[in-house]
Amino acid sequence: MITVHHLNNSRSQRILWLLEELKVPYKIKRYERDSKTFLAPKELKDVHPLGKSPVITDGESTIAESGAIVEYLINNYGKDKISHPKEGKDYEQLIYWMHFAEGSMMPPLVMKLIFNRIKLSPMPFFIKPIAKKIANTVIKSYIDPNIKDNLNFIEAHLNKNEWFSGAQFTGADILMIFPLEAGIERIKDNSVYPMILNFIRKVQSKETYQKALTKGGKYDFAH
Repeated sequence: MITVHHLNNSRSQRILWLLEELKVPYKIKRYERDSKTFLAPKELKDVHPLGKSPVITDGESTIAESGAIVEYLINNYGKDKISHPKEGKDYEQLIYWMHFAEGSMMPPLVMKLIFNRIKLSPMPFFIKPIAKKIANTVIKSYIDPNIKDNLNFIEAHLNKNEWFSGAQFTGADILMIFPLEAGIERIKDNSVYPMILNFIRKVQSKETYQKALTKGGKYDFAH
């Protein structure tokens, strides 16, 4: 049986959702973030050397990285259960958005999280104003513009497509939900992205998503 090594408030939540979509039996081994550092516990390194989530075990196989896990599960368990285009424009979109989720969308979101934490980190009083100014400058001049560009690009795509790969629900939608849930939280006025909000609501209203949410536990990005 597949085991999902599941970290609270993490990208592994979407792996649970995919397994619910595929109707594949699985079990969850839970890990909790450190309350101070917010990092994954060292126990995850017993599963994979990098000690990060998501990671799954399936028999003798251990698979890490969200995109690799999604492809593995769909290729091995997704026959007739989820669309997986093999050619044409839908295939091109599938591959593009699966890579975009982690390659383009997540890095600026992670950077914003880190730089915001720098501003709140304990440090000598005379350094704090300098650190805060540097963090704010990086966020304003680089991180926020990149997040905005990504969201504008996605909004335009969803304005023309029901799902990320076109008319059919695919693994690209599984991978894109987390950065969209996290990204929409980091902008002041998300009403300017009605198509993204509609996509998030559409996903979060799915019975499979709700089942995964119930099984996964604490997840601050679902509303």
